[in-house]
Amino acid sequence: MGAPLLEVRDLRVTFATPRGPVRAVDSLAFTVETGRTLGIVGESGSGKSVTSLAVMGLHRGAEVGGSIALAGQELTGLSEKELSRLRGRKMAMIFQDPLSSLHPYYTVGEQIAEHFRVHFKAGRAAARKRAVDMLGEVGIPEPARRAGEYPHQFSGGMRQRAMIAMALACEPDLLIADEPTTALDVTVQAQILELIARLQQERGLGVVMITHDLGVVARVAHEVLVMYGGRAAEQACVDELFADPAHPYTRGLLDSLPRLDDADDEPLRAIPGSPPSLLTPGPGCAFAPRCGLAAAGTPDQRGRCATERPELRPRGAGPRAAACHFAGAGAPASAPTAPSTATAPEATR
Repeated sequence: MGAPLLEVRDLRVTFATPRGPVRAVDSLAFTVETGRTLGIVGESGSGKSVTSLAVMGLHRGAEVGGSIALAGQELTGLSEKELSRLRGRKMAMIFQDPLSSLHPYYTVGEQIAEHFRVHFKAGRAAARKRAVDMLGEVGIPEPARRAGEYPHQFSGGMRQRAMIAMALACEPDLLIADEPTTALDVTVQAQILELIARLQQERGLGVVMITHDLGVVARVAHEVLVMYGGRAAEQACVDELFADPAHPYTRGLLDSLPRLDDADDEPLRAIPGSPPSLLTPGPGCAFAPRCGLAAAGTPDQRGRCATERPELRPRGAGPRAAACHFAGAGAPASAPTAPSTATAPEATR
């Protein structure tokens, strides 16, 4: 296997605030292969979106360290002009709120066409044709007519399709989708996920899917990165993650989902406590105050969790790794059932 399409090593993103520096992403590493999907999952505030914006070079006023390499080209340290040449052409991003991402004063077709013209110096007629073709490719009916309409005339699902059309108009190699099904009903969610999976298969895209929904991960991802407190908690192939979660946080996320074999009156099992403060991180494991394994451990084990931060360590063959002193301990007696996302079809794996 050749070099990965995207390789992130020791990524650190720090924001200066009046109360002190906030390390939103800390020592993160992952890779994305061509034609594969990496799902990045975690609670709000875990660093998922900050990571995606760092890859795209869209942070303003943040200190970004480490290495981000796209097809062997180092992105960290590039100027804004150099990054703007790559955005859209080599890497593209779909944001979770397409209405705020599309300009209300220009038609959808004009915006896609302008995006295409910036990178290919095409004429207006060629760019307009490209916009219509892309709208048709993402499943928008009557694309020539709809290209002349404004974003407010599109439904939420159609706006997201238009954003996918814009993102892929310049044939990028990497697509980052940040919560692409947020605020959409379950049927439209399924359609959007199916569309992304189909386009990935047809174009050989590398995809990073940012989500808090494990159902989305189960449907579209090949590998999964679980983030907590700005760091990697667990990495695994999607089937391994659902069959045998190694980190107690991953196990908590899975246990908090409804299961088909649960009794009707059985309450959902929530993870107690709140995510950690990134302003004043403690010296130990960020998840320790919420962790049942740490609470049930011996005094020495509890002390280690409170004072020694666990590193991400490999577990077995392949990409499996977990950052936990108890990694693999206390696994459930039966494997958790992978959640579903309405009627979304399985992506090709």
